[in-house]
Amino acid sequence: HYSGLEEAVYRNIQACKELAQTTRTAYGPNGMNKMVINHLEKLFVTNDAATILRELEVQHPAAKMLVMASHMQEQEVGDGTNFVLVFAGVLLELAEDLLRMGLSVSEASYILIAVIEGYEKACKKALEILPDLVCCSAKNLRDVEEVASLLHTSVMSKQYGNEQFLAKLIAQACVSILPDSGHFNVDNIRVCKIVGAGISASSVLHGMVFKKETEGDVTSVKDAKIAVYSCPFDGMITETKGTVLIKNAEELMSFSKGEENLMDLQVKAIADSGANVVVTGGKVADMALHYANKYNLMLVRLNSKWDLRRLCKTVGATALPRLTPPTLEEMGHCNSVYLSEVGDTQVVVFKHEKEDGAISTILIRGSTDNLMDDIERAVDDGVNTFKVLTRDKRLVPGGGATEIELAKQITSYGETCPGLDQYAIKKFAEAFEAIPRALAENSGVKANEVISKLYAVHQEGKKNVGFDIEAEAAAVKDMLEAGVLDTYLGKFWGIKLATNAAVTVLRVDQIIMAKPAGGPKPPSGKKDWDEDQND
Repeated sequence: HYSGLEEAVYRNIQACKELAQTTRTAYGPNGMNKMVINHLEKLFVTNDAATILRELEVQHPAAKMLVMASHMQEQEVGDGTNFVLVFAGVLLELAEDLLRMGLSVSEASYILIAVIEGYEKACKKALEILPDLVCCSAKNLRDVEEVASLLHTSVMSKQYGNEQFLAKLIAQACVSILPDSGHFNVDNIRVCKIVGAGISASSVLHGMVFKKETEGDVTSVKDAKIAVYSCPFDGMITETKGTVLIKNAEELMSFSKGEENLMDLQVKAIADSGANVVVTGGKVADMALHYANKYNLMLVRLNSKWDLRRLCKTVGATALPRLTPPTLEEMGHCNSVYLSEVGDTQVVVFKHEKEDGAISTILIRGSTDNLMDDIERAVDDGVNTFKVLTRDKRLVPGGGATEIELAKQITSYGETCPGLDQYAIKKFAEAFEAIPRALAENSGVKANEVISKLYAVHQEGKKNVGFDIEAEAAAVKDMLEAGVLDTYLGKFWGIKLATNAAVTVLRVDQIIMAKPAGGPKPPSGKKDWDEDQND
């Protein structure tokens, strides 16, 4: 018989285990894809845990704790969300084993506290050991070849087989916009997806690409001087309405003539300022378009204010709220602006020839929208990995090597601890085995064989040896030589957040939901009961 405390804890653990199991089969390069249909009936085909969790509507409050930990990992590191889920799920599963060891009801809460304390001690120890497992550091983040090799692992888990090509693209884009200060902004790498061709037709452009057509006759401008307006490209409209009384045909002609002359003067003033490209955030009037063609101005219309802001940042322009001629400081510059056709899609390209631009665009080609969405997620992970490397250049071996070494050392640490804590510390160490186990199972290899081989090699002091996913059988190899590397910060935050989530779930003994109680609804009563009904 379980006490109420144990029952509540078991139920919470069960919900979390089910959630972790969902994403566990998607772990690693050989992970299976999930087909998720969200509340808007949009279809996602992916093995990216962050996307799966974002689109699932997790109802159970305890499972939501794991989702929140995973979101925190996404915000902090941008990758490793599945690691957090799998590791936290296994921690809770092993905590359940400790609770089920047949202890009497009165000791349940005592055991629970011992498990929590043991996990916290083991987590602290793991984070102390982690710096010793660093196998190398990024030397030069401005070398495209080196950066591409460091991004392999991150991209491989999402796009196995295309990682070499994609890592090179991402590296080119990231290195080209890395500022001297070293403060890298993920938003400065844009992605433009165009259906058609194949993934190998994807490319990097220094500048911005918009899926738009130009408005006027001019479709290409070299050495572009760009005027950006956040208002419509149209004549000024008066705030109050006026009535014009026209007595004869001459007055009618001169009335429209006046409007045309005003528009002519406005567009001429913009052309005279030296601008040869006009970008507007609103509609373009026919009359304004006529005069833009007359003065050879290229016209581009962007509906999104975010696109307008990013373009201003790319070309160094200031968005003007009214159709006034721009000053030299307010004008943007880039080498060329031209209308191009990619597949059968018209795109406007704002191109910088020099490599140190403010924004780079990765142009993704693919046969279906779902495929391109998945490639975009792989690109996001690669870009986030680069950002993490600008903060901390240390790298640890991947392929389960770091986890097995941590498991080995924390088990030894558990032997030295007195009291009930030691059981929880050993279980924490055992939880690390879940990572190489998931990699092996998803690759169709016997997991126990892989783990015993890894332990045997690590006992000899070879810290960098992990599971070889490309081998037919259960094989291991040196991850540093193979180039399978994880970021130190990704592992650090993953372990920390997963442990915090597991401990938080274990601390919960009751879930109290603020909902109306069941039973019949209270009588609504008469609306105007206090009013005098006699009249």
